[in-house]
Order: sequence, then structure tokens, then C-alpha cells
Amino acid sequence: MSVFTVGICIQMAASPINPVMAADGQTGIEQLRQFVRNSKTAEGDFVQQQLRAPKAGESQDKGLKVVRQTQGRFIFQRPGRFVWDTQKPYEQKLIADGKQLILWDKDLNQATFRPAGQALAATPAAILFGETSLDQHFDLMEGESRLGMQWVSLAPKKSPNAKSGSDMPYTKMAIGMSNGLPKALELIDGLGSVVLVTLDKIQLNIDLPANRFNFVPPQGAEVLRLN
Repeated sequence: MSVFTVGICIQMAASPINPVMAADGQTGIEQLRQFVRNSKTAEGDFVQQQLRAPKAGESQDKGLKVVRQTQGRFIFQRPGRFVWDTQKPYEQKLIADGKQLILWDKDLNQATFRPAGQALAATPAAILFGETSLDQHFDLMEGESRLGMQWVSLAPKKSPNAKSGSDMPYTKMAIGMSNGLPKALELIDGLGSVVLVTLDKIQLNIDLPANRFNFVPPQGAEVLRLN
């Protein structure tokens, strides 16, 4: 699965859920807003799992099944600069340098460049690492407390220029907060594509040299430039 597609099935109650307070008295929404407001740079580890429901004839009592897993490192610098560096089981990088979005695939020896814009908004990393105000693009709703996290559901706001719905490719999104940090990202797209991203070893407001977000394709690599 491409790093452009990330999601997981979210169970959402039909009626509002009472906000669940963290140990310091903060709700999930308050933790998320504070993280976005106060984190200028960060780096850490991620694990990304692609999941699916059991097929006909398979055991139905084991829940979602992991069909693919990748892991690697991420760095970001607001607004809108990040590197999503997949290291295992293959090497692939998604890089936003503030002007363009670059996908580097080492196995294919191929670099794809496209303007940031809407392409950047459609990446999961941009939800956490993009602009400094989530409320501009999402309606935030308190979710449940599970897996040691306070969950926040994000509903994309409709773009005034969109014919219908929002510009985001996801129909459901949620972020799991713990001790003021995002520890998991859950999303699902309109096709039912399901993935879980967990974050670990997060270090905030570190010094990052400007060239950490530069990328020059190796000599001989195939370069594609999309509009």
C-alpha cells in the first residue's frame, strides 16, 4: 500500500460520548489542540499496519487481520514540512519541503514530484504535522477512552470550492492522545481501506537543520513531475 493511503475502521457511537478526562484534567481535544499549538518540530518512530475484515469462510472471532506492516521514522517542522521515512520491509520516503511533495521509492529508483497543495492535504502526516490550527479544517469531537488513550474524532469541513463533501479522501478519522502526545492515528477511506498508524519515541521541539527536508534524486534515478 502506498504511503499516500492510511486509515482504520472507527467505531463511532450514534449519540455523543461524554468527554473523558486525562489524569491532568485535559480532555482528548484539549491535549490535541495543545500539541498542535506547542509542537514546532518533532521526530519519532512509526508502525503502519494495513488491516482488513475476515473474508467469507475465515474465522470471524479474531477481528481485523493484519495484511501488511511497515515501520520507520518521521520528522516534521511546522508549517507543512515533514519526512515520512519507511525503512522496513522496503525503503520509501514521503517528503514535504514546504513547496512540493516528493515520493522516493528506492526499489524502483524513482522520485515523483508534485505541488504540495491538495496532494499534501491528502496525506495522513499533514493531519498532525501540517498547519497550526486543526479547527480550520476539521470539526473535533470527543471520542471514547480505549487502549490507554483519549480519542478525538475529526470530521473534515466541506471546502467552499468542492462540489460535494470535503477534499479529504477519508470518511472517518481519529487521533489517540496520551500524556499530551498523539500515540495513534485511525482513518478509513470511502473504499473501506483500513490502516492503523502508531507513533512512539516522540521528541518535541528539537533543532532541525534546514537541509533535513531537502531531497535530490540520485544520479540515474527516474524522475516524474506531476501537475
